[in-house]
Amino acid sequence: MAEVLDQEAPQTETPAAQQAPAASGFSEAAPAPRKKKKNRKRIIRRIITLLILAALLVGGYFLWKRLGADKDEGTGEVLTEMVSRGSITSVVEGSGAAVAKNSASVTLLSGGQVLDVYVKEGDYVHKGDPLYTIESSDAEARVNDALKSISNYEKELSKLREEANDLNVRAEYTGKLLNVSDIKVGDAISKNQEIATLVDDTKMLLSLYFSYIYENDIFVGQEATVSVPITMAQLPGTVHEIHKVRRVSPEGSNLFEVVFVLDNPGSLTADMEATATVLAEGETVYPYEAGKLKYFRENKLKAKVNGDVSWVSLYNYGPVSAGQSVLTLTADSSETEIASLENQLRSARRTLEDAQKNLDSLNAFAPIDGTVLSIGITQGEEAKTGTVAVNIADTTTMIVNTNVDEMYVSFVKAGMPVDLKLGERDMIGLIDSVSLSAKSENGVARFPMVISVDNSEELLMSGAYVNYSFTASQSEDCLLVPIQCVKSAQTAAGDNCKVLFVQSDVPLESSVELDLAMMTIPEGFQPVYVEVGISDNRNTEILSDIEEGTVVYAGVVDNGGGGFGMYF
Repeated sequence: MAEVLDQEAPQTETPAAQQAPAASGFSEAAPAPRKKKKNRKRIIRRIITLLILAALLVGGYFLWKRLGADKDEGTGEVLTEMVSRGSITSVVEGSGAAVAKNSASVTLLSGGQVLDVYVKEGDYVHKGDPLYTIESSDAEARVNDALKSISNYEKELSKLREEANDLNVRAEYTGKLLNVSDIKVGDAISKNQEIATLVDDTKMLLSLYFSYIYENDIFVGQEATVSVPITMAQLPGTVHEIHKVRRVSPEGSNLFEVVFVLDNPGSLTADMEATATVLAEGETVYPYEAGKLKYFRENKLKAKVNGDVSWVSLYNYGPVSAGQSVLTLTADSSETEIASLENQLRSARRTLEDAQKNLDSLNAFAPIDGTVLSIGITQGEEAKTGTVAVNIADTTTMIVNTNVDEMYVSFVKAGMPVDLKLGERDMIGLIDSVSLSAKSENGVARFPMVISVDNSEELLMSGAYVNYSFTASQSEDCLLVPIQCVKSAQTAAGDNCKVLFVQSDVPLESSVELDLAMMTIPEGFQPVYVEVGISDNRNTEILSDIEEGTVVYAGVVDNGGGGFGMYF
């Protein structure tokens, strides 16, 4: 710039008197033009500095006007909206990873040598198909050891229970006691000591001998007539048994034994003399001689172990029922010992169950129908415990696990269709389930939801992300306001609520008293509690009783001359 100014400056000639005479080829005159250039540069720098200061002052003024002065002068514009009537559709959108609905992993519970692997990745297997074989002597040994432990515990427990049972002398069948021993509590009893005689006298037996002449005329089940002279009674009986013995009478006749049975009317007892006859082809057949009645059953009750009597109930001719205890001895093995052994047996059985699972995992079969996704073992290697040997998934049905917001969950039902998008491909799914238990995320309750997808064409791969959307609800001919008109507030009582600020200079009947420390009520509006329904991207449904056309507060825009504003 200095050079330009130099070119524009007027040119004047230097007077001759002022010119120095030339000497040695050098000029001794003062360099006046250089001094003028320096002055011009200084002036230009001052001008530029003044321009920058002026720009800063102007900018600061406008900034002050925007941030301070305009607010004080109240230039913000209040925006309003009207309650209108229309339709609204609430659409839920989201994304999630697709996974197989049914999958299973086979994990090695014991290590061993991999002998064979029968499948490869991508193979489709059916439930029960063999997957691999691993040899492990340790796993087999654990199963055998567990079996031995169980057997030992069972034997010990059986012995203790038998001993405990042997402490009680019981009636084997219903009957009555005879020949009862004189035993009291505290008496010492030895093993096999007779306690009483138990007899079943509900029936009586009668053994008689008949000539072999009637061998073919008498048979088991044949009716008979039994005579008891001492009671002068004739009672019906039946041939109970036939014994083809050969008894020879003093007269030289060969005889066989026939045993009759008859009901005891209550008046018969053992050793009563009696006889019986049968009919053979209309002829009455008599025995060789009379016999004596016997009880149907009879045996001795004995103590099975040594011990002291702790309880006794023994009475001659006393009736007893089957299994009834008549005497109890003190126990050497307590119930506590039996209970302890039972616990040990249960623990041993659990050990066997685990050991068997370990062994089974070494010779695995497909637990489900599906595709082999991965194989973690190789033939010939020494596989380690905990290795995931095979992953199988039934990919014919995939699921997408996601969450639905609390404001929509009441509208979502199992079986609702869902639009899915995988890249540019559209698919249809169904809502499989919605949990009743919410998960809280940043103060918002979200409910786990499962979307089921038919993947018979194998379009979805496990782990693929899909976008989904579905219509949660629709409302026709309902009251609507823009979303920003519905404000979250807190009442004076501290309750959270939703309000609309309705344009009015005086309080309304439906006005609600707000906590003014939490929210400022815009001038010229009254807060009214509202119940809201569904929402879309623009509007919210109003369920409360409010009139269509009502003017409500939406917010304020600050347009203080700068060409932009803030909406709130």
